[in-house]
Amino acid sequence: MKLVAELGRRGIVFVSRLGAAVLFLLLAVRGSAMCLNRGKLILQQLYAIGVLTMSVIVVSGLFVGMVLALQGYYQLVNFSAESNLGLVVALFMVRELGPVLSALLFAGRAGSALTAEIGLMKATEQLAAMEMMAVDPMKRVIGPRFVAGIIAMPLLAAMLSAVAIIGGYLVAHGQFGLDAGVYWSSMKVGVDPVDDVLNGVIKSVVFGFIVIWITLYEGYDAVPTSEGVSRATTRTVVTSSLAILGSDYILTALMFGGF
Repeated sequence: MKLVAELGRRGIVFVSRLGAAVLFLLLAVRGSAMCLNRGKLILQQLYAIGVLTMSVIVVSGLFVGMVLALQGYYQLVNFSAESNLGLVVALFMVRELGPVLSALLFAGRAGSALTAEIGLMKATEQLAAMEMMAVDPMKRVIGPRFVAGIIAMPLLAAMLSAVAIIGGYLVAHGQFGLDAGVYWSSMKVGVDPVDDVLNGVIKSVVFGFIVIWITLYEGYDAVPTSEGVSRATTRTVVTSSLAILGSDYILTALMFGGF
């Protein structure tokens, strides 16, 4: 009985939080629409969310591409297909690893920082002070961050994929001596702009929407204590990571005929 009661309690808590998150999303979308004419706020958040995350994206992308090329070469050479190494690296990055890895890194770096920032604003009653001064926090705080997160995510995903492809080239050409023309021409022939590139962009936009939604909600809903903000930050990273991986499967199945 205790197990059933606990499962019921957790189910009620989950449904309650999901409903609160959906209501928060509606308010965030409205706040985003109201702040579109305040470009300075959006640019400030693009710098904080996107530019400051670029170093992690570039370094990670470089090593991911190098490892992918290293592993791919040893597999392809067994079938005398090493000339397709560039195509393999590009398809893996553009279709799958680029959007997913950039979203996970975005959630770990920018997402946790945003949750902690908004949680601390709530703990120090800055949000309450805005409401007292007739300033809508959704328009002033949440909206610009929401818009910036959705814009930044596809750009970061494209950067990670591009750097990874360059990293793969460094290994393919520098370590294994693969001809540069062969590496790049295989991508030109095999990568489809719609089925591969566009689908990757769609994935990154969806991931950005999911991550920024979870991030801002957890910060706004955090218990206004140091422990509450810490728990909200942890929930942001865990929930975002699971949501990214789950939605990636659904999107991949929809895009490539799995359903």
